[in-house]
Amino acid sequence: MSSYTVSRTNTFTVTHARHMAAKVAADLKRMQRLYGQPSDADITKYEAEVVEFLKAGYLGTVTYGYKRDGQWIEPTLRYSAKELAESDGYGDDPGKVRPGKNVAGASFYSYLTYSATWSSLSPAQQDTFKESLPFKRGGAPEPTVNGYFEPDRTYTAGGKALDRFSVRSY
Repeated sequence: MSSYTVSRTNTFTVTHARHMAAKVAADLKRMQRLYGQPSDADITKYEAEVVEFLKAGYLGTVTYGYKRDGQWIEPTLRYSAKELAESDGYGDDPGKVRPGKNVAGASFYSYLTYSATWSSLSPAQQDTFKESLPFKRGGAPEPTVNGYFEPDRTYTAGGKALDRFSVRSY
């Protein structure tokens, strides 16, 4: 009887970050086709921001979608970054943004949270990183949800993943 051990090391590169961010951009482009927002220019900026946050390991969650009366509504997508123990696949294909949802009286909005790694940075390091981003985010309370977030996709590359959640109404 023989036995063997396999050792695998995943190195997360900018190519992996771009691959995952491109899937987020594809989701946003679908949202744009169905609901009119975000603009092409905003999608480009959001994609660049996701690349930078993934590369650095500073992304907690990022949410894109519509809010009405301070609450996320359908269609809204949340991405949650995590490390993968043993995976080097590329996960799901983007898509499946539901058409035909009522966005009357709602506005497009985005909200980002930071990872635990971000908290270990000095304020000067945080400021330097923020200066490298394609746009500045302001501080605001996180919107609540009119419904619930349902997991529906996972985008993976280089040992990291973005789990996607979509708002669903009760």
